[in-house]
Amino acid sequence: MLDEYWFGDAARISPEAPVPVFKMGSMDRRPGGAANVALNLAALGADTRLAAVVGADERGALLTTLIEGRGVRCALVRSGAVSTIHKVRVLARNQQLIRLDAESSLEACASQFGTLFSQLLGDTDVVVLSDYGKGTLAHIPELIAVCHKARIRVLVDPKGTAFAKYRGATALTPNRGEFEAVAGAWSDEAEFLSKGEALRADLDLSALLVTRSEQGMTLFARGEHALTLPARAQEVFDVTGAGDTVIALLAAGLGVGLPPADAAALANLGAGLVVGKIGVATVTRAELQQALHRQGSGGRGLVEVGELETLVKGAQARGERIVFTNGCFDILHAGHVSYLEEAKSYGDKLIVAVNDDASVARLKGESRPIIPLADRMAVLAGLAAVDWVVPFSADTPAALIAHLVPDVLVKGGDYSPEQIVGADTVINNGGEVRVVPFKKGRSTSSLINAIRRRQ
Repeated sequence: MLDEYWFGDAARISPEAPVPVFKMGSMDRRPGGAANVALNLAALGADTRLAAVVGADERGALLTTLIEGRGVRCALVRSGAVSTIHKVRVLARNQQLIRLDAESSLEACASQFGTLFSQLLGDTDVVVLSDYGKGTLAHIPELIAVCHKARIRVLVDPKGTAFAKYRGATALTPNRGEFEAVAGAWSDEAEFLSKGEALRADLDLSALLVTRSEQGMTLFARGEHALTLPARAQEVFDVTGAGDTVIALLAAGLGVGLPPADAAALANLGAGLVVGKIGVATVTRAELQQALHRQGSGGRGLVEVGELETLVKGAQARGERIVFTNGCFDILHAGHVSYLEEAKSYGDKLIVAVNDDASVARLKGESRPIIPLADRMAVLAGLAAVDWVVPFSADTPAALIAHLVPDVLVKGGDYSPEQIVGADTVINNGGEVRVVPFKKGRSTSSLINAIRRRQ
């Protein structure tokens, strides 16, 4: 589906009829429906291919460009007999006023889609079937059977009340309303849990994950007790597309071998993040890592340059000051911790750029580093003061600083600002440079020498 968003204001009522007058400010077009599931998977780094039906029209061409531009390979049935599904949402001050849909049934293309589907399974680990009731998946029992024959796990985001057609899927992810429409109402939690396990068993599912809005989500897995995960959302702006994120993260988790409970926990975490965004949206690995860190587990902010650039731009758009520092950080010690805490005090987000192993060897000698890059980054990411950790391979971070353009550049040692690499870039863009003296007697070299003396 092509989702279109009109953002603006509605400050008065029309004199022609008792309706608000919408004054349009900006417009955005985004891939929606199953495309949003694919984009969520691609944002995590999964090799993702989208099979779907679109019209042989301008909207179908635009949708394809938007999807492929974000790293998803498209295998589409383009039909002149149907039109690309299009939804327009009108929002005033981030509140949706109306939704306008343009769509027709795609069932005429279901057989052609089924042929394409079977041809794509050769190098596939996990299949996600997003059923929006538009006709593309009219033959869904046959699609599930093809996946079974190929020994491929298949997850389904269901639609309607005819759940029997999903029998034998690996997992099903209905929301609370969809589940109740099939299983019936319940009077207490015990009855809900009983109904959930009964439905899972009746449909021969490995797992049934019921999303329950503010009550979180409940996982019914074969051979396991039901597991309810509390809602993680800090603030809810828009639930549009949250189900897409849930099934994408569940599929990604199962695809890399996580147990169903851990994959569901990942999906729950992602759902809490995506409802804080407007419209259909995705979550990144860095966002998930930071959310895990807030829960007391996992590293946070271990990012690559491309992902970091997006995070920095988003933070600066919110008015946050970005602080940048760099170093080898070989054998992290109290001096490093104190230095990084002071660096963080100059802004809102702290980036620590870390020399890779080859550049440390060039700078410090062949006996260094003592600690490999992955371990140095993991330890830095665990510090409360550090938000993002990124590696670089050059001897200096000049190119990285020019790429990110932080608001504050911090360097430890006895330097004048003009001696610091990247200072001119930051200052010319209205930023500032800070020099933080090292703590006397606290250095990696002194630690190494002390160890050698004791030996």
